[in-house]
Parts: sequence; structure tokens; C-alpha cells
Amino acid sequence: MDITEVPVSKDVESKKKKNKRPNKKSEDKVEDSGVEVKEETMDAAVALPPTFSLSEIKNKQRRHVMFMKLKQEKRKLKMQMKKKRKKEQKALGDKAPPKQVPKTIENQRVYDETTVDAEDEEVAFDEATDEFSAYFNGLTNPKVLITTSDRPRGRTVKFCRQLATVIPDAHVYYRRGLALKKIIPQCVARNFTYLLVINEDRRMPNGLVLCHLPEGPTAHFKVSSVRLRKEMKRRGKEPTEHFPEVILNNFSTRLGHSIGRMFAALFPQKPHFVGRQVATFHNQRDFVFFRFHRYIFKNEKKVGIQELGPRFTLKLRSLQTGTFDSKFGEYEWVLKRHEMDACRRKFQL
Repeated sequence: MDITEVPVSKDVESKKKKNKRPNKKSEDKVEDSGVEVKEETMDAAVALPPTFSLSEIKNKQRRHVMFMKLKQEKRKLKMQMKKKRKKEQKALGDKAPPKQVPKTIENQRVYDETTVDAEDEEVAFDEATDEFSAYFNGLTNPKVLITTSDRPRGRTVKFCRQLATVIPDAHVYYRRGLALKKIIPQCVARNFTYLLVINEDRRMPNGLVLCHLPEGPTAHFKVSSVRLRKEMKRRGKEPTEHFPEVILNNFSTRLGHSIGRMFAALFPQKPHFVGRQVATFHNQRDFVFFRFHRYIFKNEKKVGIQELGPRFTLKLRSLQTGTFDSKFGEYEWVLKRHEMDACRRKFQL
């Protein structure tokens, strides 16, 4: 079999030679600055943040991987700085600078002009002449009537019964279709100091009306996150009949001060410390969290706490002067969400 040679054009040969020719300048640069190239690549890998934005990466998986890498590197740098500060604090001892306080919504709160000062004469005068002065002067004892909306369901009824075990001298009565305007005179005639109404929606408690008798005021709350005793893990035994201690936390404005006094007047002034029971109303970002605990002293420094339940969260909707009157009542304060909740760092209570 004969093999014939195919002639190759000069242009093709010149192209092959051009491709085979190494670039002398590039080789010299690599030889001279090989270490520098490695250092630059290492610096680029550690650099934070990247020179480009992650939103420019169109591939979703690659963008996620890059984001997780940046997150891990930031976390490493944060831990290194933390260890460095600890070493400096140990080395300096008493001369160490104070610890940095983290920024939160609470400590960045916008100052409110109505913040209560304990030494303010005007506040002291209001406390001596308001509707709760008779209770705080020891002239009246709290007596509470608890009722519900019409035709309550099982969960709302259980919630009312458990509230009656928390509040001393509380009595649960069914509504039976009576209007609140007719119930209030009957409560005043029987020496009740409070009327507490639990409203429900879709078989769940969702509202609470607290009316102080006989002259008011009346507060309307939204109820959420209700948990009964059976729904709580590691709950204690049923609460005893001892009068609980009351803790009111973080009610700093004039409005919050009056709401706090309203909650305090639900319970007797002289608690039974033998029962070791505590009812807590904790205000945080205008949400009032209620908890009921039993405590025990293990030693001089340690205290054991056991939650008894129920637990729920309140959000104030309105405060009305006088007793309940939905048509002609005068409102002292009404929640306007779009105006009052515009700034996250401004609170009403």
C-alpha cells in the first residue's frame, strides 16, 4: 500500500510554531516573582469582604457557598477578637476597660417625656388621689369576678378556672347573655372590686377586659400565647391558697405606671411568704408577659424555680376612664398601630 504525502501549507506550519513558542517574558516573570504570586492568591482568599458583591453571582448554589464561607470567616475573626480581649482583661486585671454593652432595642429606646420619676411630686399626688388609692392605703380588699363572653368553649372555661386559682378571692360566673352594663351594678352591690371578662374567637381566648370597680378605669387587652397547665412541661403541683407575691417589671411611663397599679390591685397587699408563690407581670416592648412560679431556697446563693401556670401574653389596646361603656365612654389612651408602632425603639408602657 502506497502512502502519499500531503503537502502542508506554510501558513499552517507558522501557526504551529507560534503555538509551540513559549513566552519568554511570562516565564521570566513567573521565575522571578513566583513567591509573590502565591502570596497574592493567599491574600485574596483571606480578604474580607470580597471586592465584588454576592448579588452579582447568578448561580444560586455558588452564591450560597460563597455566603457561607464569608459567614464562617467572619465568625472566626469574631472569636479571635473575643479571645484577644479576654487575654488583655486578664493581663490588665483591675485596670482593664469596662465590658462593651451590646446594642438592643431596649437600651436604644427613645426617651419618653412621660417617664415616671420616683421623687416627682406630681406623680405622688396622682397616686394619692387616683382610683387605686383606697387599695394601697389598706381601706379595701380585692375581690374579683371572672366571667366570659357568651357561650364559651371548654378551653376558655378552663383558662378562667385556672386564673381563679392564681388570683385570691376570685369567683367564676357564667355570662348567661347579660350585658356588661347590667353586670357592673350587681358587682358593685356585692362589693366586687374588679370585673374580669375573657373573650374568645375560634374557641381560643383572644381578649381580656379588666374593669376596676366602682369608678374605673377599664383596660382592654389582646391575649395571645395562652398555655394551660396540662400543656406545660415540668410544671409543679396545683397552687395553694396562699396569697402570692407580685412582681411588676419595667412599667416606666405614666401609662405603664397606671397599668402596673391596676395589676397590683388584683392581689392582696400582704402576701403569704410561707406559700413561696410569685405572680410576675413583665413588660417588654409593650408586651406584658404573665408567669406564675413557686420558688425554694436551696442554699444561701441558689434558688430553685418551678412554673405552675397558666402563662399568657397581654397587649394593651385601650384604657378607658370610668367603667365599661363602649358607646359613650371617654378613652384616656387608644392604640394606633400605624402611628405608634412606626418607630421600633419607642414604647408606650
